[in-house]
Amino acid sequence: MKIFITGICGFVGSALARTWLQADSSVTIYGIDNLGRNGSQVNRDSLKKMGVRVYHGDIRLASDFESIPAPDFLIDAAANPSVLAGVDGRSSSRQVVEHNLIGTVNMLEFCKATGAGFILLSTSRVYSIDALSGIPIESKDNAFVPSAGQKAMGGFSAAGVAEDFSTQSPISLYGSTKLASEALALEYAHAFGLRVYINRCGVLAGAGQFGHAEQGIFSFWLHSWRNRRPLKYIGFNGLGHQVRDALHPRDLLNAVRRQVAFAATPRHRIVNLSGGVENAISLANLSQWCQNRWGKHEVASEPRNRPFDIPWLVLDSARAQAEWSWRPAVSLGMILVEIADFADAHPDWLDLSSV
Repeated sequence: MKIFITGICGFVGSALARTWLQADSSVTIYGIDNLGRNGSQVNRDSLKKMGVRVYHGDIRLASDFESIPAPDFLIDAAANPSVLAGVDGRSSSRQVVEHNLIGTVNMLEFCKATGAGFILLSTSRVYSIDALSGIPIESKDNAFVPSAGQKAMGGFSAAGVAEDFSTQSPISLYGSTKLASEALALEYAHAFGLRVYINRCGVLAGAGQFGHAEQGIFSFWLHSWRNRRPLKYIGFNGLGHQVRDALHPRDLLNAVRRQVAFAATPRHRIVNLSGGVENAISLANLSQWCQNRWGKHEVASEPRNRPFDIPWLVLDSARAQAEWSWRPAVSLGMILVEIADFADAHPDWLDLSSV
């Protein structure tokens, strides 16, 4: 089995490569990365030691795929994954579209030419900001929770947000490029018979994640707390009650390996993959966890909401459980301990990996 991973030197791409090779030494894994993120070279060096070949290239350039050997599957782990991408001044709107959508076109054309299957790692941020903000919530034990006894909403239940939840605009430039990529992938599957699977992932988290608040909030928060770096609760009265769920790359890999091994046409090509309500936590409660581990640290407060922020987002992965017999196995506690142990062992990680 030959697996080609785009964005292989990022957190998710490198974690998939490492854990897959540790589980199955017979698989051949190689990938492409533009090495544009701080910390990428560290992952490149560690992958090289495992026998993983990394091509230095850019998915926005179709010609950079010309020298890539044909794989059995391409896994797309390359993206500008911040919901603020294109509007926060760190990248332009054109760059976001080129990375997250034009890159998808080039990957799909590569799969079409080589006959490779295509797995798109999509995101929970394809779901409508207005609809998510409309979920009735209340505050309980320093965390937002869906209000008890609320009326039924399409695609939403106590288990979280399901795949048929609204994807109507606004969803951010990042979310819209991923949603458009999903649509293109489905059309290529229909038109050219490609094996296509789309995984809408919750917040991926684990040791070695780069230090960006918008891309890896769990890792960023723990590393920053340990090193006494500035932290701030932003929006929703500045109390830190907003909630997300955490998904470990090992659990993502378990789903991806099932998809790669599946020869028939699935009932559903799009599934949510997340830690679910069991792996969900608020920033305030994450701070309490950090305090228990490392002692007190002051967190600033900014009550005003930002345009793309939402108070509660947890994905319901029931479809993945039915389709792939998949459920997360790595608990939130295990994820946090893993990140904390890594932070203790690498106190300079934020300096190395953050922008």
